[in-house]
Order: sequence, then structure tokens, then C-alpha cells
Amino acid sequence: MLECGYTACMGYQGYVAVQSRGVIALPADLRRRYYLDAPGAQIEITERSDGVFEMRPAIPVPTTQAWFWDERWQQREQEVDAHVAAKETARVASNEEMIAVIDELLSD
Repeated sequence: MLECGYTACMGYQGYVAVQSRGVIALPADLRRRYYLDAPGAQIEITERSDGVFEMRPAIPVPTTQAWFWDERWQQREQEVDAHVAAKETARVASNEEMIAVIDELLSD
């Protein structure tokens, strides 16, 4: 969670160890917050002229679409896939027919 002080908002501040091959481990909270546990997630690193390294999450899925990959949403997607596989679907020719099918399902 971000903490806001008098002059600015700051997130995580701390130290991480650099291992022999240059590997660093980010804190779990940061990885979860920025979806860096996702397969293919990367971090963009920029070296500034003042010696500061800037790190930005570069995830394979834009944050505006991350909701789709949420665990609960994916569970619902699997439920729909199961209905489709079991042929528990209906084909409709019009919006009115679709509304009638939905009304029938809701009345059951």
C-alpha cells in the first residue's frame, strides 16, 4: 500500500540483495501489486545520468485488461467453457429471442 507523506507519495523503499549472476528478488507484495508473478512479466530498467536506476513493470497484459486474468474471473471462464462443452447453450436469431431465453432461465 502506498504511503503519502507531506511532499509526495512513496511506495516501497528498501534493499534487495544482488546475487552472483545479477539476480535480484523483489518483495512478494510488489510482485503481486504489479502482476510480476505472471508468466512473461518483465521489468524495464533505466539508468539515469545521476546514477539512479529506475525500474518499471512491463507485464505482458496491459493493466486495463488485468481484470480478465483475475483468479475469480478465470474460474467463471472455466465454468462457461464447461457449459459450452456440455452443449448447455442456446442459439438465437434475434435480441428478442435472446431475452426470452434469459427470462426463461431466470424463471426456473
